[in-house]
Amino acid sequence: MAVKEIKPEEFNENVFQVIGKEWMLVTGEAEGKSNAMTASWGGMGILWGKPVAFVFIRPSRYTKQFVDKADGLTLSVFKEDRRKMMSYFGTVSGRDEDKIAKAGLTVKHENGMTYFEEARVTMFCRKLYAQEMEQQCFIDKASDEKWNNNDYHTMYVVEIEKILVEE
Repeated sequence: MAVKEIKPEEFNENVFQVIGKEWMLVTGEAEGKSNAMTASWGGMGILWGKPVAFVFIRPSRYTKQFVDKADGLTLSVFKEDRRKMMSYFGTVSGRDEDKIAKAGLTVKHENGMTYFEEARVTMFCRKLYAQEMEQQCFIDKASDEKWNNNDYHTMYVVEIEKILVEE
C-alpha cells in the first residue's frame, strides 16, 4: 500500500467518526517489544500550541506498560474490512498471546515506535502529559457510574508529530 506523509493540520477526517466509529489501535513499544489495544475513546485538537491527541488507557491494560516506558506511541486507523481484527485487539490481552503476529500485521518501526503497513492512517505521537483520572474529579457522576466501575483510565496528551495516510 502506498502512503504519503501529511502534516497534522492537513488531516481533514471527522474525528468523531475515526475514533468513535472506526476505532484506532494504540501501540506502544518498549525494550524491543510492542503491544497494541483498540481504543474508541479519545480526541484531537490543539493544546499548548501543538496538534494533539487525547488517549485514555486503563491501568489493567497490558499496552499501558509499553506506553508508560516509551517516549511516544502510534495511533493507527484501519479500513472497515479490519473490523474483526479491531474487536480482537480490544478484547484479548497481549499478556496471553502475540496479538500482532496472530492478526498478521506487517510491523514497521520508526524512532522507537511500532506501526503497521496495513493501516490507512498512522499518527506518530510524542507523549506530553499523563494523569490518572480520579473519582472525585467527576462532575457528571452518572458518567462515572456508567463507565468506570472503579477502574479509572490514565489520560495521555500526545503531540501528533507526523501522519501517514494511504494514497
